[in-house]
Amino acid sequence: MPSRFRFRLPVDPYIAALLGTVALAALLPARGQAATVAGGASTGAVALLFFLYGARLSTREALDGLRHWRLHLTVLGCTFVLFPLLGLAARGLVPVVLTPQLHSGLLFLCLVPSTIQSSIAFTSMARGNVAAAVCAGSFSSIVGIAFTPLLAALLLGNSGGGFSARSLLSIVLQLLVPFLAGQLLRRRVGGFLTRHKKVLGYVDRGSILLVVYSAFSAGMVRGIWHEVTPLRLLALLGVEAVLLGLMLTVTTYGSRWLGFGREDRLAIVFCGSKKSLAAGLPMAGVLFGAQASLAVLPLMLFHQMQLMVGAVLAKRYGREAAPQPGPAAPSLSRAA
Repeated sequence: MPSRFRFRLPVDPYIAALLGTVALAALLPARGQAATVAGGASTGAVALLFFLYGARLSTREALDGLRHWRLHLTVLGCTFVLFPLLGLAARGLVPVVLTPQLHSGLLFLCLVPSTIQSSIAFTSMARGNVAAAVCAGSFSSIVGIAFTPLLAALLLGNSGGGFSARSLLSIVLQLLVPFLAGQLLRRRVGGFLTRHKKVLGYVDRGSILLVVYSAFSAGMVRGIWHEVTPLRLLALLGVEAVLLGLMLTVTTYGSRWLGFGREDRLAIVFCGSKKSLAAGLPMAGVLFGAQASLAVLPLMLFHQMQLMVGAVLAKRYGREAAPQPGPAAPSLSRAA
């Protein structure tokens, strides 16, 4: 019973680390020279993170996956069209349910790309098309590097920290250039990255924790957390639960209406309803600057929610697809 309960309510250890980082920033925020050092280290960490993304992504595998173009277009449509439309519709909840700042964070959540790791894991657990999930997650990450900042500039405007030519230059230098450099150097560094995959995983997560600490420290120094009350947080959780439920419903029945087979439908459900914490956090640091702490709060909450719901759904789908034991076949001696 305890193991079953842990599976049904998976508390991501990384979320615990993120919450611990937030608590550290609340108790000991970086100020003055320390804030300058933390900001510079955060900028370098983001560049390193996207370099590693580019160096790990197999361009050949992504191109080979284009034969499932209908599936990938469906996932991209859910990620970068339907999600943003729902985020815009949530504007009607301001100011009664959500503050303008929380709505900006919710809208930003709707703009980030889909996940890769958890989408693949849940698709595999549900006995879906794992290869399609790998390609769909990869395509979403590639497209998101360009689309997420552009959509943020279009939809968030000044609420995104004042999007300007300088902001665009920061995005290009911190996100796009390191990613392209990783792609170009993939042949030289790919083997090293594969051999040290586990260690570099800690580098990835440590980089994101540094970004979170820098963002939340700036938020604490500016006092923006006084704008968030427990009641607002509960309201935000309710809105995100509705958002996730809508996306799961649309991807489930929409993929069936489009004529996809069961395995492809599962890949669409788990890729089209997810949002990437790993990609969203560093992007928020570049886009929102000192207000990034409030901007990433909806994404952090949604990430844990999608893990909990996704784990339950994946186990149920996998159980439904498992071969059912039938009556024992008669022996040859009996049949004779």
